[in-house]
Amino acid sequence: MTDQAQGPVKTNIARKLTAALAPVSLEVIDESHHHAGHGHHHHPEGETHFRVEIVSAAFEGKSRIERHRMINALLADELSGRVHALAISARTPGEAG
Repeated sequence: MTDQAQGPVKTNIARKLTAALAPVSLEVIDESHHHAGHGHHHHPEGETHFRVEIVSAAFEGKSRIERHRMINALLADELSGRVHALAISARTPGEAG
Protein backbone atom coordinates (compact mmCIF):
# COMPACT_ATOMS: atom_id res chain seq x y z
CA MET A 1 0.00 0.00 0.00
CA THR A 2 1.07 3.58 -0.46
CA ASP A 3 1.69 5.96 2.40
CA GLN A 4 -1.42 8.00 1.55
CA ALA A 5 -4.15 8.38 4.14
CA GLN A 6 -6.52 5.45 4.28
CA GLY A 7 -10.11 6.43 3.65
CA PRO A 8 -12.92 3.89 4.04
CA VAL A 9 -13.33 3.30 0.28
CA LYS A 10 -9.59 2.82 -0.29
CA THR A 11 -9.41 0.48 2.70
CA ASN A 12 -12.34 -1.57 1.42
CA ILE A 13 -10.84 -1.86 -2.07
CA ALA A 14 -7.54 -3.11 -0.64
CA ARG A 15 -9.32 -5.55 1.68
CA LYS A 16 -11.44 -7.08 -1.10
CA LEU A 17 -8.56 -7.44 -3.55
CA THR A 18 -6.28 -8.93 -0.90
CA ALA A 19 -8.89 -11.46 0.25
CA ALA A 20 -9.81 -12.62 -3.26
CA LEU A 21 -6.51 -12.44 -5.14
CA ALA A 22 -3.75 -12.91 -2.51
CA PRO A 23 -1.51 -10.38 -4.24
CA VAL A 24 2.27 -10.43 -4.08
CA SER A 25 2.03 -6.64 -4.16
CA LEU A 26 -0.85 -4.20 -4.12
CA GLU A 27 -1.03 -0.43 -4.31
CA VAL A 28 -4.35 1.38 -4.13
CA ILE A 29 -3.79 5.00 -5.01
CA ASP A 30 -6.47 7.63 -4.43
CA GLU A 31 -6.25 10.05 -7.35
CA SER A 32 -9.44 11.92 -6.49
CA HIS A 33 -7.61 15.17 -5.76
CA HIS A 34 -6.67 15.35 -9.47
CA HIS A 35 -10.37 15.46 -10.36
CA ALA A 36 -11.73 17.91 -7.80
CA GLY A 37 -14.26 20.27 -9.32
CA HIS A 38 -15.16 18.01 -12.23
CA GLY A 39 -18.87 18.41 -11.71
CA HIS A 40 -20.98 15.45 -10.62
CA HIS A 41 -18.01 13.10 -10.38
CA HIS A 42 -16.76 14.74 -7.20
CA HIS A 43 -17.76 13.65 -3.72
CA PRO A 44 -17.19 16.07 -0.82
CA GLU A 45 -15.16 13.41 1.01
CA GLY A 46 -13.13 12.44 -2.06
CA GLU A 47 -12.40 8.79 -2.83
CA THR A 48 -13.94 8.79 -6.30
CA HIS A 49 -10.97 8.07 -8.58
CA PHE A 50 -8.47 5.27 -7.94
CA ARG A 51 -5.51 3.54 -9.52
CA VAL A 52 -4.87 -0.10 -8.59
CA GLU A 53 -1.49 -1.67 -9.24
CA ILE A 54 -1.65 -5.34 -8.39
CA VAL A 55 0.60 -8.35 -8.91
CA SER A 56 -1.00 -11.75 -8.34
CA ALA A 57 -0.59 -15.35 -9.45
CA ALA A 58 -4.39 -15.36 -9.87
CA PHE A 59 -3.84 -13.60 -13.22
CA GLU A 60 -1.76 -16.44 -14.70
CA GLY A 61 -3.20 -17.50 -18.07
CA LYS A 62 -5.70 -14.61 -18.10
CA SER A 63 -5.87 -11.89 -20.72
CA ARG A 64 -5.75 -8.22 -19.77
CA ILE A 65 -9.52 -7.99 -20.28
CA GLU A 66 -10.15 -11.04 -18.07
CA ARG A 67 -7.96 -9.56 -15.33
CA HIS A 68 -9.84 -6.27 -15.44
CA ARG A 69 -13.18 -8.08 -15.37
CA MET A 70 -12.07 -10.02 -12.29
CA ILE A 71 -11.21 -6.80 -10.47
CA ASN A 72 -14.33 -4.98 -11.65
CA ALA A 73 -16.50 -7.87 -10.42
CA LEU A 74 -14.82 -7.82 -7.01
CA LEU A 75 -15.37 -4.06 -6.74
CA ALA A 76 -18.86 -3.95 -8.27
CA ASP A 77 -20.40 -2.32 -5.18
CA GLU A 78 -17.81 0.46 -5.12
CA LEU A 79 -18.06 1.04 -8.88
CA SER A 80 -21.85 1.25 -8.76
CA GLY A 81 -21.67 3.89 -6.06
CA ARG A 82 -19.09 6.46 -5.10
CA VAL A 83 -16.15 5.32 -7.26
CA HIS A 84 -16.33 6.99 -10.65
CA ALA A 85 -13.05 5.82 -12.17
CA LEU A 86 -10.68 2.91 -11.68
CA ALA A 87 -7.39 2.57 -13.55
CA ILE A 88 -5.94 -0.94 -13.34
CA SER A 89 -2.49 -2.42 -13.79
CA ALA A 90 -2.83 -6.18 -13.19
CA ARG A 91 0.27 -8.33 -13.69
CA THR A 92 1.49 -11.79 -12.80
CA PRO A 93 4.62 -12.19 -10.66
CA GLY A 94 6.56 -13.17 -13.80
CA GLU A 95 5.47 -10.03 -15.62
CA ALA A 96 6.39 -7.85 -12.67
CA GLY A 97 9.98 -9.04 -12.90
